[in-house]
Amino acid sequence: MILAVDTQRLLALHYVYPLPLQKLQQLLSPVNILSSFEDIHYDDLAKVLQISAQKAHQLSQRFRQIMTTPLEEAYARANIFPIPFYHPYFPAQLFEISSPPTVLYVKGQYSLLTNKKQIAIIGSRKATAYSKRAIDLIVPPLIQRDYTVVSGLARGADTMAHRATIDMGGHTIAVLGHGFNYLYPSENRILATQMAEHQLLMTEYPPYMKPEKWHFPMRNRIISGLSQALVVTEAALKSGTLITTELALEQGKDVFVVPGPIDATQSKGTNQLLFEGAIPIVNGHQIIETLDLFSNKN
Repeated sequence: MILAVDTQRLLALHYVYPLPLQKLQQLLSPVNILSSFEDIHYDDLAKVLQISAQKAHQLSQRFRQIMTTPLEEAYARANIFPIPFYHPYFPAQLFEISSPPTVLYVKGQYSLLTNKKQIAIIGSRKATAYSKRAIDLIVPPLIQRDYTVVSGLARGADTMAHRATIDMGGHTIAVLGHGFNYLYPSENRILATQMAEHQLLMTEYPPYMKPEKWHFPMRNRIISGLSQALVVTEAALKSGTLITTELALEQGKDVFVVPGPIDATQSKGTNQLLFEGAIPIVNGHQIIETLDLFSNKN
Protein backbone atom coordinates (compact mmCIF):
# COMPACT_ATOMS: atom_id res chain seq x y z
CA MET A 1 0.00 0.00 0.00
CA ILE A 2 1.32 3.44 -0.95
CA LEU A 3 0.52 6.13 1.59
CA ALA A 4 -0.45 9.64 0.56
CA VAL A 5 2.76 11.63 0.27
CA ASP A 6 3.20 15.37 -0.21
CA THR A 7 5.43 15.61 -3.28
CA GLN A 8 7.10 18.88 -2.24
CA ARG A 9 8.01 17.34 1.11
CA LEU A 10 9.31 14.17 -0.51
CA LEU A 11 11.41 16.08 -3.05
CA ALA A 12 12.79 18.34 -0.32
CA LEU A 13 13.78 15.36 1.81
CA HIS A 14 15.27 13.54 -1.17
CA TYR A 15 17.25 16.64 -2.11
CA VAL A 16 18.90 16.91 1.30
CA TYR A 17 18.98 13.18 2.04
CA PRO A 18 18.51 10.91 -1.01
CA LEU A 19 17.39 7.87 0.93
CA PRO A 20 16.24 4.58 -0.65
CA LEU A 21 12.62 3.52 -0.53
CA GLN A 22 12.97 1.10 2.41
CA LYS A 23 14.35 3.90 4.58
CA LEU A 24 11.64 6.32 3.47
CA GLN A 25 9.02 3.80 4.54
CA GLN A 26 10.34 4.12 8.09
CA LEU A 27 9.22 7.76 7.93
CA LEU A 28 5.78 6.88 6.54
CA SER A 29 4.74 3.94 8.68
CA PRO A 30 3.26 3.36 11.20
CA VAL A 31 3.14 7.17 11.59
CA ASN A 32 3.70 9.56 8.66
CA ILE A 33 6.64 11.50 10.09
CA LEU A 34 7.31 13.15 6.73
CA SER A 35 4.10 15.19 7.07
CA SER A 36 5.60 17.05 10.06
CA PHE A 37 9.29 16.40 9.43
CA GLU A 38 10.50 19.86 10.51
CA ASP A 39 8.71 19.54 13.85
CA ILE A 40 10.25 16.19 14.83
CA HIS A 41 13.01 16.50 17.42
CA TYR A 42 16.31 15.52 15.86
CA ASP A 43 16.95 12.91 18.56
CA ASP A 44 13.77 11.10 17.51
CA LEU A 45 14.68 11.55 13.86
CA ALA A 46 18.11 10.06 14.50
CA LYS A 47 16.53 6.94 16.01
CA VAL A 48 14.10 6.44 13.13
CA LEU A 49 16.73 6.91 10.39
CA GLN A 50 19.52 5.24 12.40
CA ILE A 51 21.87 8.18 11.94
CA SER A 52 23.76 10.35 14.43
CA ALA A 53 21.95 13.11 16.32
CA GLN A 54 24.30 15.66 14.75
CA LYS A 55 23.47 14.48 11.24
CA ALA A 56 19.76 14.42 12.06
CA HIS A 57 19.97 18.01 13.35
CA GLN A 58 21.73 19.16 10.14
CA LEU A 59 19.19 17.25 8.07
CA SER A 60 16.28 18.92 9.82
CA GLN A 61 17.77 22.39 9.29
CA ARG A 62 18.48 21.79 5.61
CA PHE A 63 14.99 20.40 5.12
CA ARG A 64 13.44 23.60 6.50
CA GLN A 65 15.58 25.67 4.13
CA ILE A 66 14.82 23.65 1.00
CA MET A 67 11.08 23.55 1.78
CA THR A 68 10.96 27.26 0.88
CA THR A 69 11.91 26.38 -2.72
CA PRO A 70 9.12 25.12 -5.04
CA LEU A 71 11.19 22.21 -6.30
CA GLU A 72 8.90 20.93 -9.05
CA GLU A 73 8.95 24.40 -10.64
CA ALA A 74 12.73 24.66 -10.24
CA TYR A 75 13.20 21.25 -11.84
CA ALA A 76 10.83 22.13 -14.68
CA ARG A 77 12.93 25.20 -15.51
CA ALA A 78 15.92 22.88 -15.85
CA ASN A 79 13.89 20.42 -17.98
CA ILE A 80 14.11 17.84 -15.19
CA PHE A 81 11.03 15.75 -14.45
CA PRO A 82 11.04 14.09 -11.00
CA ILE A 83 9.21 10.76 -10.80
CA PRO A 84 8.50 9.71 -7.19
CA PHE A 85 7.88 6.04 -6.43
CA TYR A 86 4.08 6.56 -6.45
CA HIS A 87 3.96 8.32 -9.84
CA PRO A 88 2.25 6.44 -12.73
CA TYR A 89 5.46 6.63 -14.78
CA PHE A 90 7.58 5.00 -12.08
CA PRO A 91 8.56 1.58 -13.53
CA ALA A 92 6.86 -1.14 -11.50
CA GLN A 93 9.75 -3.54 -12.16
CA LEU A 94 12.02 -1.37 -10.01
CA PHE A 95 10.02 -2.35 -6.93
CA GLU A 96 11.45 -5.85 -7.43
CA ILE A 97 15.12 -4.85 -7.16
CA SER A 98 17.29 -4.56 -4.09
CA SER A 99 16.91 -1.10 -2.54
CA PRO A 100 14.43 0.51 -4.98
CA PRO A 101 14.98 4.23 -5.64
CA THR A 102 12.60 6.68 -3.99
CA VAL A 103 12.71 9.25 -6.80
CA LEU A 104 13.87 9.06 -10.40
CA TYR A 105 14.96 12.26 -12.13
CA VAL A 106 14.57 12.16 -15.91
CA LYS A 107 15.21 14.34 -18.93
CA GLY A 108 13.64 13.66 -22.29
CA GLN A 109 10.85 11.37 -23.45
CA TYR A 110 9.74 9.94 -20.13
CA SER A 111 6.88 8.07 -21.85
CA LEU A 112 9.59 5.55 -22.82
CA LEU A 113 9.28 4.25 -19.26
CA THR A 114 5.84 2.86 -20.11
CA ASN A 115 7.35 0.42 -22.63
CA LYS A 116 7.72 -2.90 -20.82
CA LYS A 117 9.92 -4.27 -23.63
CA GLN A 118 13.35 -3.12 -22.53
CA ILE A 119 16.72 -4.81 -23.13
CA ALA A 120 19.98 -3.74 -21.49
CA ILE A 121 23.11 -3.78 -23.65
CA ILE A 122 26.37 -3.33 -21.78
CA GLY A 123 30.04 -4.20 -22.11
CA SER A 124 33.57 -3.04 -21.58
CA ARG A 125 34.54 0.63 -21.32
CA LYS A 126 37.51 -0.49 -23.44
CA ALA A 127 35.25 -2.12 -26.02
CA THR A 128 36.83 -2.90 -29.35
CA ALA A 129 35.44 -2.80 -32.88
CA TYR A 130 34.19 -6.32 -32.15
CA SER A 131 31.52 -4.86 -29.82
CA LYS A 132 30.47 -2.40 -32.53
CA ARG A 133 30.03 -5.22 -35.06
CA ALA A 134 28.08 -7.27 -32.53
CA ILE A 135 25.80 -4.35 -31.58
CA ASP A 136 25.09 -3.67 -35.26
CA LEU A 137 23.77 -7.24 -35.51
CA ILE A 138 21.91 -7.19 -32.19
CA VAL A 139 20.09 -3.85 -32.23
CA PRO A 140 18.07 -3.86 -35.52
CA PRO A 141 15.83 -6.85 -34.67
CA LEU A 142 15.19 -5.38 -31.21
CA ILE A 143 14.10 -2.07 -32.73
CA GLN A 144 11.86 -3.86 -35.22
CA ARG A 145 10.08 -5.49 -32.29
CA ASP A 146 9.75 -2.17 -30.40
CA TYR A 147 12.29 -2.91 -27.68
CA THR A 148 13.90 0.03 -25.89
CA VAL A 149 17.67 -0.32 -25.40
CA VAL A 150 18.89 0.50 -21.88
CA SER A 151 22.52 1.24 -21.01
CA GLY A 152 24.67 3.48 -18.82
CA LEU A 153 26.17 6.17 -21.13
CA ALA A 154 29.67 4.99 -20.17
CA ARG A 155 32.42 5.12 -22.76
CA GLY A 156 32.86 1.98 -24.83
CA ALA A 157 30.01 -0.49 -25.32
CA ASP A 158 27.37 1.69 -23.63
CA THR A 159 28.07 4.55 -26.01
CA MET A 160 28.03 2.18 -28.98
CA ALA A 161 24.65 0.76 -27.92
CA HIS A 162 23.04 4.20 -27.47
CA ARG A 163 24.43 5.54 -30.75
CA ALA A 164 23.51 2.46 -32.78
CA THR A 165 19.96 2.55 -31.45
CA ILE A 166 19.57 6.24 -32.30
CA ASP A 167 21.16 5.84 -35.75
CA MET A 168 18.78 2.97 -36.52
CA GLY A 169 15.71 4.94 -35.47
CA GLY A 170 15.07 3.20 -32.15
CA HIS A 171 14.57 4.31 -28.57
CA THR A 172 17.14 4.20 -25.80
CA ILE A 173 17.42 5.04 -22.09
CA ALA A 174 20.66 6.00 -20.32
CA VAL A 175 20.88 5.47 -16.56
CA LEU A 176 23.42 7.84 -14.99
CA GLY A 177 25.53 7.54 -11.85
CA HIS A 178 25.28 11.23 -10.91
CA GLY A 179 22.96 14.24 -10.88
CA PHE A 180 22.12 16.33 -13.95
CA ASN A 181 24.45 19.19 -13.01
CA TYR A 182 27.28 16.91 -14.14
CA LEU A 183 28.04 14.64 -17.05
CA TYR A 184 30.35 11.66 -17.01
CA PRO A 185 32.17 10.95 -19.22
CA SER A 186 32.48 14.46 -20.60
CA GLU A 187 33.13 13.23 -24.14
CA ASN A 188 29.51 12.05 -24.29
CA ARG A 189 28.11 15.55 -23.87
CA ILE A 190 26.76 15.77 -27.43
CA LEU A 191 25.20 12.31 -27.16
CA ALA A 192 23.66 13.18 -23.78
CA THR A 193 22.24 16.45 -25.13
CA GLN A 194 20.67 14.57 -28.02
CA MET A 195 19.23 11.95 -25.70
CA ALA A 196 17.85 14.56 -23.29
CA GLU A 197 15.69 15.83 -26.14
CA HIS A 198 14.72 12.78 -28.18
CA GLN A 199 15.46 9.78 -25.92
CA LEU A 200 15.69 9.55 -22.12
CA LEU A 201 18.29 10.24 -19.44
CA MET A 202 17.57 8.90 -15.95
CA THR A 203 19.22 9.10 -12.54
CA GLU A 204 18.26 8.43 -8.93
CA TYR A 205 20.57 11.23 -7.76
CA PRO A 206 19.49 14.86 -7.14
CA PRO A 207 21.04 17.34 -9.61
CA TYR A 208 23.90 18.53 -7.39
CA MET A 209 25.36 15.05 -6.74
CA LYS A 210 28.73 14.49 -8.42
CA PRO A 211 29.79 11.23 -10.05
CA GLU A 212 31.36 9.00 -7.40
CA LYS A 213 32.96 5.60 -7.87
CA TRP A 214 30.39 3.83 -5.68
CA HIS A 215 27.44 5.38 -7.56
CA PHE A 216 28.02 3.27 -10.65
CA PRO A 217 27.52 -0.19 -9.13
CA MET A 218 24.31 1.24 -7.62
CA ARG A 219 23.34 2.59 -11.04
CA ASN A 220 23.79 -0.88 -12.51
CA ARG A 221 20.98 -2.39 -10.42
CA ILE A 222 18.59 0.04 -12.15
CA ILE A 223 19.91 -0.83 -15.61
CA SER A 224 19.28 -4.54 -15.02
CA GLY A 225 16.11 -3.86 -13.02
CA LEU A 226 14.45 -1.95 -15.85
CA SER A 227 15.24 -4.63 -18.42
CA GLN A 228 13.74 -7.96 -19.33
CA ALA A 229 17.18 -9.29 -20.14
CA LEU A 230 20.82 -8.25 -20.30
CA VAL A 231 23.17 -8.44 -23.29
CA VAL A 232 26.95 -8.37 -22.76
CA THR A 233 29.20 -7.74 -25.75
CA GLU A 234 32.70 -7.72 -24.23
CA ALA A 235 34.10 -7.82 -20.70
CA ALA A 236 37.47 -8.53 -19.15
CA LEU A 237 37.70 -11.01 -16.28
CA LYS A 238 37.79 -8.26 -13.64
CA SER A 239 35.14 -5.93 -14.95
CA GLY A 240 32.36 -3.76 -13.58
CA THR A 241 30.22 -5.26 -16.32
CA LEU A 242 30.27 -8.57 -14.46
CA ILE A 243 28.74 -6.84 -11.41
CA THR A 244 25.74 -5.94 -13.56
CA THR A 245 25.40 -9.51 -14.80
CA GLU A 246 25.41 -10.75 -11.21
CA LEU A 247 22.63 -8.27 -10.38
CA ALA A 248 20.62 -9.38 -13.40
CA LEU A 249 20.94 -13.05 -12.39
CA GLU A 250 19.90 -12.19 -8.83
CA GLN A 251 16.84 -10.47 -10.32
CA GLY A 252 16.03 -13.59 -12.34
CA LYS A 253 16.85 -12.02 -15.69
CA ASP A 254 18.26 -13.82 -18.72
CA VAL A 255 21.86 -12.93 -19.57
CA PHE A 256 22.81 -13.09 -23.26
CA VAL A 257 26.48 -13.01 -24.15
CA VAL A 258 28.41 -12.50 -27.38
CA PRO A 259 31.12 -15.20 -27.61
CA GLY A 260 34.58 -13.83 -28.31
CA PRO A 261 38.04 -14.97 -29.39
CA ILE A 262 39.62 -17.12 -26.68
CA ASP A 263 42.81 -15.02 -26.71
CA ALA A 264 41.09 -11.59 -26.52
CA THR A 265 41.39 -9.80 -23.17
CA GLN A 266 37.99 -8.13 -23.57
CA SER A 267 36.32 -11.50 -24.21
CA LYS A 268 37.73 -13.42 -21.26
CA GLY A 269 34.94 -12.24 -18.96
CA THR A 270 32.17 -12.90 -21.48
CA ASN A 271 33.53 -16.36 -22.33
CA GLN A 272 33.62 -17.12 -18.60
CA LEU A 273 29.97 -16.13 -18.37
CA LEU A 274 29.19 -18.60 -21.15
CA PHE A 275 31.07 -21.31 -19.26
CA GLU A 276 28.89 -20.50 -16.23
CA GLY A 277 25.65 -20.88 -18.20
CA ALA A 278 24.86 -17.57 -19.92
CA ILE A 279 23.04 -17.78 -23.24
CA PRO A 280 25.29 -17.36 -26.33
CA ILE A 281 23.94 -15.16 -29.12
CA VAL A 282 25.28 -13.79 -32.38
CA ASN A 283 22.34 -11.55 -33.38
CA GLY A 284 19.22 -9.88 -32.04
CA HIS A 285 16.83 -12.45 -33.55
CA GLN A 286 18.13 -15.08 -31.12
CA ILE A 287 17.33 -12.81 -28.16
CA ILE A 288 13.77 -12.26 -29.36
CA GLU A 289 13.23 -15.97 -30.09
CA THR A 290 14.45 -16.92 -26.61
CA LEU A 291 12.34 -14.30 -24.83
CA ASP A 292 9.27 -15.26 -26.90
CA LEU A 293 9.84 -18.93 -26.05
CA PHE A 294 10.07 -18.21 -22.31
CA SER A 295 7.05 -15.89 -22.54
CA ASN A 296 4.94 -18.59 -24.21
CA LYS A 297 5.94 -21.12 -21.55
CA ASN A 298 4.74 -18.76 -18.85
